[in-house]
Formats: sequence, C-alpha cells, structure tokens
Amino acid sequence: MNTASGAVRGPGLLHRLGRWCARHSLRVVAAWLVLLVGLGVADARWGGDFVDSFSLPGTSTQTGTDLLKAHGGPTLSGTAAPIVIRSGQGSLAEHRAAVDAAVDKLAHLPNVLSASSPLTTGAVSASGDIGQIAVHFSSNPASFPHSYIAQVDAAVAPLRADHVTVEYGDPLGQLAAPKSADRTSEAIGLAVAVLVLLIGFGSVAAAGLPLVTAILGLAVGIGGLGLLAAHVSFGQAAPTLAAMMGLGVGIDYALFLTTRHRALLEDGLEPAEAVGRTVATSGRAVLVAAATVAMALAGLYVSGMSFIGTLGVAAGLTVVVAAAASLTLTPALLGLLGRRIDRLRVRTPVAEPTGDGDLWHRWAATVGRRPWLHLTAGLLLLGILAVPAASLRLGHIDAGAQPTSSTDRHAYDLITEGFGPGANGPITVVAQLDSDLAADQTQRQTLADTLRQDLAAVPGVASVTPPKTSPDDDLLIATVTPTTGPQDQATATLLHTLQNDAVPHALSGSGAVGFVTGVTAAGQTFTDTLVSKLPLIIGVVVAAAFLLLLTVFRSPLVALKAALLNLLSIGAAYGVVVAVFQWGWGGSFLGVAEKVPVESYVPMMMFAIVFGLSMDYEVFLLARIREAWLHGGDNGASVATGLAATARVITCAALIMTSVFLAFMLSTNVVVKMLALGLGVSVIIDATVVRLLLVPATMYLLGNANWWIPAWLDRLLPHLDPEGTAGEAPSSAAELAGQGQR
Repeated sequence: MNTASGAVRGPGLLHRLGRWCARHSLRVVAAWLVLLVGLGVADARWGGDFVDSFSLPGTSTQTGTDLLKAHGGPTLSGTAAPIVIRSGQGSLAEHRAAVDAAVDKLAHLPNVLSASSPLTTGAVSASGDIGQIAVHFSSNPASFPHSYIAQVDAAVAPLRADHVTVEYGDPLGQLAAPKSADRTSEAIGLAVAVLVLLIGFGSVAAAGLPLVTAILGLAVGIGGLGLLAAHVSFGQAAPTLAAMMGLGVGIDYALFLTTRHRALLEDGLEPAEAVGRTVATSGRAVLVAAATVAMALAGLYVSGMSFIGTLGVAAGLTVVVAAAASLTLTPALLGLLGRRIDRLRVRTPVAEPTGDGDLWHRWAATVGRRPWLHLTAGLLLLGILAVPAASLRLGHIDAGAQPTSSTDRHAYDLITEGFGPGANGPITVVAQLDSDLAADQTQRQTLADTLRQDLAAVPGVASVTPPKTSPDDDLLIATVTPTTGPQDQATATLLHTLQNDAVPHALSGSGAVGFVTGVTAAGQTFTDTLVSKLPLIIGVVVAAAFLLLLTVFRSPLVALKAALLNLLSIGAAYGVVVAVFQWGWGGSFLGVAEKVPVESYVPMMMFAIVFGLSMDYEVFLLARIREAWLHGGDNGASVATGLAATARVITCAALIMTSVFLAFMLSTNVVVKMLALGLGVSVIIDATVVRLLLVPATMYLLGNANWWIPAWLDRLLPHLDPEGTAGEAPSSAAELAGQGQR
C-alpha cells in the first residue's frame, strides 16, 4: 500500500464540520427547520410569480416592439391577448348588446389599455359566428395575480348569459389555467425513492434519511426561489425545473454520504468520527459534483439572454441548497441516529462490497477481459439513439399542443376554424418613416399601397391588412397573416423572408426602415438567437468542466474522456426527445396530441443539466477509483474496486432520479414533458451505458495512462482532493504513476 511521505495532516475543515454537526445535531436540525418556516412564510407574503417573458435587445423584433410602445398608442402598445367568442346559434351580430356590454366592462378593468369589439373591427369569421375581442394589457397578463381572472370572468358574464362561448387566448389563457404545483409528480418520485431505498439498503432509517434531507432542502430552495422571483423575472418552467433538480440531486447527495457512513460504521469507527470522515471524503465529492452542476447551469448566461440564464439560476439554487443540506443536515441526522441507522430492517442491510466475488466485481472483471467489445457496444447503442438528433428542429410550441381541456387550446382551435391556422400567429410589420414621409400624406399612402402589394405577393402569406399610420404619423403598421400555424416550419421560413428580403425590398429607396415584430416573430428570433449561441455555451461548459475535473483528478485523459462521453450521452438524449415529440413516436401516450418542434431553449437547458448531472456520477465513480489508486497503484484493481463501491449507490440514485424526472411528464406543460423525458432518459443512459460500460472499458484500455500528467501541469494546477486522501497517499501524480509502473 502506498503511504505519503511526511507527517499526516490533522482533520480538515470538512472533517471538523461533519463531526461538529453530528455532535450538535439538534441545533443543526432546528436551524434548518427555522429556515424552512421563515422562508415559507416570507414566500407566501412577499414571493413573486413565474411568467414567460423575455426581451431581445438589438434585434428587429425588439426594435419594432419598442417603436409600437413609443408611437402606437393604447391600441398597439402593451401586451395583446385575444378573447375568442362564438355564438351558440346565429351570428354574433345577433348578440350585439352582450358583446358591447362585455367589451365596455373589459375596457374598464385594471391594467387594460383598450378593448375592441369584433363587430366594429371586422374580426369576425366568414360564417359570422366566431370573433376576436382584441384586448391590450399594460403588461403580460400571465404575470397578474390568479384572482384577476375572476374580474375578467365577471366582465364577459353578459356574453355567457347570452349563450355565447368565451375562451381566453394566450397569454391570458396562461393566467386562467389551474395552478399546479406538480405535487403528484413529486409524490410519485418520492414513492419510488422510498421503494428503491428500502430494497437497496435494507432499513427504514437508512432509507428515510436521504428523503428527509432532500425534502427539507427542496422546500428551503423553493421558498428562496419564490422570494427571488419578486425581484427577478423567471419563466413558468422555473419552479418545476428547480423542483426536479433539487429533489433529484438532494436524494443523490444524501444517499452517497449515508452509504459511506454506514461502511465506516461497519469498520468500527465511533459514529461522530465516522460522520466527520464521511464528510471529509464523500462530502468533498459532493462539493465537486454540485460545483460542476452549478457551473454548467451558470454557463447558460453565456447565451446573453436573461430568460435562459434565470432558468439556470432557478435550478442551480436548489442544487446549491441540496449540497448545503447534504453537508450539514445529513451529518446531523446521522449523528442523531448513531448506530441505530439500520433500525427497522426490511432485510439484511448492506453497506459496500467487501470481497472480489460480488456482482459488481464480477462485472468489472467481465469488462476488463474484453474492453474493446464493451466499448464498441456502448458507443454503437449511443450512436443509434442519437440518430434522430440530426433532424432536430427548434421552434416555439403554440397553444395547439396544449391539452384539449384548456381554455387557450379552445381559443386556438376556434381561431383556426374561423380565420385559418395562421391567425393564431399574426406578424406585425412596422415601417419607421423619415420626417419627409411623415409629413406628406400622399407619399405615405403610396408607400402603404406598395408595402401591402409586395407583402401579399410573398409565398405563405394568407392576407395583409392595409397599413395604417400611428397616431403621430411616424409609423406605418400592417398585420400579415400566414397560411400556416405559428410552430410550422413554413411560418419560420416566411418570417426570415419578410425580415431579410420582402420588407427591405418594399421600402427600398423610400427613406423608411422596416421591422418585423409580434409574438410569432419574437419566438422565431429567440430561437435563432439560441441556435447561434448554443455552440458557444457547449464550448464554455465543456471547457470549464474539463478544467475542474483536471484539477480534481490530476489527469488530462480522465478529464477529456469524461467530457467526450458526456457529449455522447447528451446526443442520445436529444435523439430520444426528437423521436418522441418531433417525429411523434409515442407522443400521444404522453398526452401530446400532435407532432411539435423541440422548444427552442430545451436543448440548451438539457445540455447544461445533463452535463452537470453526468458529471455527478462521474465524480462519484472516479473519486472512488482514484482513492483505490492512491492506496494501491494498480489501475485494473482500482477500476474494479471503484466500480464495485459505487455501482449500487449510483444505480439506486439513478433509479430515484429517473423516477423523479419521468414523474413530471404528468405535467400539462409540453415543455416540462420534454425536459422530463430528456433528463430521465439521460440519467438512465448515463448510469448504465456510460458508467457500467464506457467508463470502465476506457479506463482498462488506457491503463496507467489514466493517471499521467505532465510535471509542469501538475505544479501549475491547484490541489483539490475530492476524497480527502492527500494526507495518507503519495502527493505527486508523477510519483503515483511511477509506483504503478513498478
């Protein structure tokens, strides 16, 4: 066995922290409970809301929106949300009194800038029975208190009393949707976690401890996120994403620590000392793993878009809180239990493998005998799963993909029936006039006629409204209705044609400057911006993770291998998402009624989250392999020992995290379903194909080169010891490599 030269260092900071928490367990638990209650009360009193809202500074879309706000007046500024109505019998004109009464009440609601009757604006279908009340709000109505919808209901009550169907289009429909806290999904995830932990670890106490830690940590994290939402704009998916991440990693981290602690107790250590050593060893791995996840999520800010960055912040917040709970609350609970951790047994408890004949040692030996075969099989499987990713099409999922029970889906279907699918995603064209044009009515009208004719001639345009001037005559404004729905590829093509060719050509030589804006244009610009930023985000996150792993494990090859294998598993997860949602393979079983594009920000979010979570398991596995290497210097034996020591806990953790993610597919939000499936599949792939096939196979093939590092790089890098073994092992990576070769 290798031993370090020099004196053995005393207990480090993490060792002392773990031991202190174990010996003062009641204080630590009380502190967490106070924090939980305090944040819960504060969130209920001062917490904010979660609304999909984003800006696109410097783009044609944002400039057009800003011009409308500055020059358009109340009928063009603010946030538009249609209220779609349908007469029960006859035409809407027969219900004029009810329509006028409802429009008048809507116009006098708080936060409403204007409301227009379809009977005066002409927004009535050819059949005469479907119409759109155009309502402009001062801000996005989805951000209003849920009680606001009751005021809207009261305003449209005359219509319903007159047997007129009323449905709310987006974004008002988002506010009308029942508020779901995804409690069912969380309950299912927890139920599966209990079952897995009981089977895997044999006692109620050992199974319950990770759950208690994870639930308390999640509740604290969600409370903090709610308070933060009062000052920072978060998307609707933020709390669900935060819950998925917080619950998943919270159970993982506490489970990893609990498993190590039980093994140390079996070695005869006193409970408080065992807790201290657990935090000093496996606690370091938890710190590295959490730092990697948080770093990957922080990399989303490279997109330059606050909407994406704040989603990363939401998920990262619960990850950081989960790590803090694992390093303080878990040791406190372990201290409270002491040697009673195996109380209430359901079967003989098992901590870690102690011999070479267990299942996982035998599996490691099988991989070691034919590493090339297992490497090829794993790569082939990932390659097949990744094939659909080559046809990935990003876009924005419209209300047509929402459940048929939702009011925004009903509004979408009525608009499609009455006005065509393109009416669900109208495009606004804004022409900013120079001073001469603004002052000459004849020239303005000539330009307006030319603009309408040129736009109407563009393939994919169903209709164009006559361009109207703004109240101050500085703008010409036209509405283009596509022939296809908002999420169709043809609509994206039309938007690019309008922005790049049709509008500039129509205004050429006039002195006017054109901008294409509106909700549909904003969604496509958002997608285009993300596509352009995705390679940069991938590069930054991979490079940062490579440097962190290089610093921790002192091996360029190990760090490079981890980054490459994680990219392969992410590609496979992308492929599954494309096959299910974009190709429609089994989407109906998940409650998605039609083929949809992949939501534009899902690949970016998946990359950051999956890369971080993959590094979790990579760190846990490599930390134990490296610990065995530091003590023995035999690469093959170290791989087998590390795999055997972590395979069961990683497998259990992966089953739990997969169940947590997949349970969120019960959400009615299609984007949440996408993220849930992608993350769940990625965890399965990572815990099986990557951890059980590719990692051991590559490490067997690389041999002692796994631990090679140039002397100059070893001196340059700071020393971070993930398992706290520096005090009892050779301090030089070069010395380790030499001992292994001897």
